[in-house]
This record gives sequence, structure tokens and C-alpha cells, in this order.
Amino acid sequence: MKIKHLLLAVLLLGVITVSAQTKRKKSTTTAVTAGSELTRPKLVVGIVVDQMRWDYLYRYYDRYQSNGFKRLLNEGFSCENTQIDYIPTVTAAGHTCIYTGSVPSIHGIAGNDFIIQATGKSMYCAGDTTVKTVGSTSTAGEMSPRNLLTTTVTDELKLATNFRSKVIGIALKDRGGILPAGHAANAAYWFDDKTGNWITSTYYMNDLPQWVKDFNNQKLAEKYLKLDWDPLYPVNTYLQSSPDNSARYEGKFKGTDSPTLPVKTSALYKGHWGMIRSTPYGNTLTLDFAVSAINNEQLGKHSVTDFLAVSLSSTDYVGHQFGVNAVETEDTYLRLDRDLAKFFAFLDAKVGKGNYTVFLTADHGAAHNPAFLTDHNIPAGQWNEKGVLAGLNTMLENRYKVKRLVLGFGNYQVNLNYAAINKERLNADAIKYDCIKYLQQQPDVAYAVDMQQVQTASIPDELRGRIINGYNAERSGVIQIILKPGWFSGFSPTGTTHGTWNPYDAHIPLVFMGWGIKHGSLTRETHMTDIAPTVAALLHIQAPNGNIGKPIGEIFK
Repeated sequence: MKIKHLLLAVLLLGVITVSAQTKRKKSTTTAVTAGSELTRPKLVVGIVVDQMRWDYLYRYYDRYQSNGFKRLLNEGFSCENTQIDYIPTVTAAGHTCIYTGSVPSIHGIAGNDFIIQATGKSMYCAGDTTVKTVGSTSTAGEMSPRNLLTTTVTDELKLATNFRSKVIGIALKDRGGILPAGHAANAAYWFDDKTGNWITSTYYMNDLPQWVKDFNNQKLAEKYLKLDWDPLYPVNTYLQSSPDNSARYEGKFKGTDSPTLPVKTSALYKGHWGMIRSTPYGNTLTLDFAVSAINNEQLGKHSVTDFLAVSLSSTDYVGHQFGVNAVETEDTYLRLDRDLAKFFAFLDAKVGKGNYTVFLTADHGAAHNPAFLTDHNIPAGQWNEKGVLAGLNTMLENRYKVKRLVLGFGNYQVNLNYAAINKERLNADAIKYDCIKYLQQQPDVAYAVDMQQVQTASIPDELRGRIINGYNAERSGVIQIILKPGWFSGFSPTGTTHGTWNPYDAHIPLVFMGWGIKHGSLTRETHMTDIAPTVAALLHIQAPNGNIGKPIGEIFK
């Protein structure tokens, strides 16, 4: 009897188990039923704030309004420890990495400018003499994404929707609009200093759309410059900044006596529309144009997801001129905060709150001015790049009897003169060895690393990976120069710059908000290369073809 009862119990358990498995299978298969559609946001808006350090999210937090940066942080998901994966940390490489999930070694944008090693000729990242300017008689439109070797997440969206999605890139800087929009974009637009208009190139179209012409006819650049740049608050209340007479650290506008607010731009610009780049109004103008693009191109109103890539460039121009600790920089971010609040409110009304996804990040950060640091007893300095280059070439000339064997130190790299080396049948490896030995003797240089021998170099692993990722054999120099922390080259004694591996340059903000995004934050390390695959995962499309990043799964609902 006991055996019969045991067999019966086993039989009943089996029936229950099979029944439960059947129910689980049914519940799983009903998640996607016949006729159901895959949901995606109507619009993705990528915002790159040029030269925005990560800590700017919090440096001015107390004075931000409730619906700008604070809305991103309080409604969205912030990746608090996002790092750039390569050096040099410059605008073109940053915008490209954000949208490709790749690094210069693969995507080919090795700097804003770089030297083609085979010829010794300099190339601008977006330069393309095979195309013509559309919307101006200047040469500012001779640009395209052809130097980019990989696809972008915007390209992959076009491919995934059989090119039904609309993709548009917008920035004052040509590279800030072109590289994020990718190869297959409907359009990319940038600002022309000669006319004060938004222009493009024949890569995209042969004539500007009527709405762009109408926008240009408003002459908004002139209207904004006529407003002057007054501070939002009394200058003495900008507690996160140095006193507004810090001429030792800040660069002044031409025609002014000091780098202080207010700036009478109405009297200074005199038809030079490019001045708007170095004022907060450049960001305002960019977002005005973005609103017009959404309205007239009906972005977010199609049956598939559209994508608007916006880069806000004025933060970079202001930062370069005035530096991290200036009242002008603080005022620029407080004004940008208001502009973002207005822009988000527009998206809520036009596309619908919860129908769009936005992410905000930066292409790189910025360092404190070296003089500012040394005045506060913090080690820093300005590297005498020209002097070191001259000394190096003199040493090489004495040894090899050939002048200018090193073309320059662009992107903190040694670019050899291969035309002269090959002509004179010199040993390039011997010259490289001599360069490294000379550079290692310079007091401001921490490391001088042979790009092709980086795996065996006695350097921290963190630097090794970033050097490898930044090295493109056809477009990068043969030696990577790493200066000591706080040391820079390539800028005047005032203002600031960027380009290095250090946290002030490589730690960037990354905040997602809107459709498919939960509220929260993350402190584990994430990377600039993770942005594109995260957007791709959100949209259920393929990652770009050079992608090496990984989706940040924690952000998804």
C-alpha cells in the first residue's frame, strides 16, 4: 500500500509540474501576440554640451531652475561615473565616440585635426573639398562625414527603419552637427560666421529648405547680440566663481578693457556674427533652430522613431576664453539651464511628455587654469610645446643632418616627417627611440610612449588602454606624450583647454530621461562608448558597426 501511495504521489506531482510548465509557456508567449507592435519613442534627442565637466551638474545646482538640469536629475537616470575611453579628449573624437560607441583606433576621427602619416598632410575631421557650401558663399560648408570610418547609432536607426526615420544634426560647430548625424542623415546644419546663417553642404542637399531660409531671415544672431550680455544675478552673488576681475586667468573680448560682465556685445560685434559663439546666446540660438527643425520637419510625428542630434557649442568657446572658475562660465550654465527648461517644455507640448527620450552628455571636460591652480598652491603649469619641439628637432638635425624630422606635437603625439625620413633612407625606429629618450628628460613629461610598443610600456593599465584606443595607425603620431597632472599645452595663459586623460578632461555627465527610462543613478564606472549601444538597445536596433561599448541596462524601465 505504501508503494502504491508513493507511486500515486509521484504521478500527481508530475501532472502538476507539467501543468505549471504549460501555464508558464502560455504566459510567456502571450507577451508578444499576433498583430502587436514593438513600441519605441517617437523621438530621440541627443544633447552634447561641449566642454561640460561632470561636476557642473552639481557645481551650480543650487541656482538651477526646477525644469532644466534639475529635471534631468530628478526625473531621469544619471550615470555618475562616465569616463572617456581614449586620448586625446577633443571635440571631434568625443562627438564621434558618443554616437558610434567606438574609439579613434576604429572610427578614424583621431582628433579635430590630424596628420595622415603616409603623406604628412593635415586633415580636418569633417573637411571635404568634393562638396560645396549650401546657404552661403563662404567655404565653411565644405564639410561632410566622409572621414568617419564607421556607422553611427543614427545610421543604424536609418538602416533599421529602411531609411524612413528622419535624422538631423545641429550645432554651431560643423563637426558637432555632422559627425553625430552620421553618413545617412537627412541633414546636418552648422553656423556660418560670414553671414550669420545656418548652412549645410551639397553632401546633404543642393538648396536649403524654405524653413531654414525663413529662420535665417529672422537674423536672430544679430538680435541676440544687440541684447548685450548682462549677468542674470548681481555679480557679487556668483559664489562658485572667482571675482569678476580675474584678468590673470580670463581672456577678454577684443575691444574691452577687462574680462568682466556686462559685455556690450551690441557695440562690439560690428557685423562679426561669430561673436555669438562666445556668449550664452549661441546656445539659445542653437535650441531655437532645433525647435524650428522639429516643427518643420515634423520630427516625432512619423510612424517610426526620428532622431535629433544637438550639440551646444558656446559652452566650449566661453570655457576656452574665461576658464572653469569664471563668472562668465557660471552665468552661461545658468542661462543654459533656463534654455533647456524651455526646450523640454516645448518637447512635452509638441511630442508629448513620455513620448520622447533625451540624453545629455559632453564631448570632454576642461581643466582649471594652471595659473589659478598655482596661485592656490596646487601643482600645475603650461608646457612649452614650441620650445621642446624646437629643441627636439635641433637634436635630431645634429644627429641625422636633416631638418624638421618631427612635424609637430598635435594631439600630444609625435608626428614624424616620413617624407624626409624615406627620402634620406633614415631609420625611423632609431629616430623614434631618440625622440622618446629626449622627451623623457623633459621635467613636465610624465611618459613618452611608443604607440606600437604600448603593451610593454611601464605605465598604469588605465593609461595603456586609453593610448591603444586613441591610436589610429594611419592618422595618429608614433609617440604619445603624457604630461604631468595639471600641465597643458596649446593655449594662452588665460582661459582653459582640454585633451588629456585626467578626470577633469575625461569624466563627463551622462543623464537619460523620458520614454523607457527609469529614475535613478549609478556610480559604477560607465564609458562614453556605452552611450550608443545603450540607445541602440532602447530602440531595439543594431549597435554601430565599430561599437565596443556595452548597454547600460540599469537605466531601463
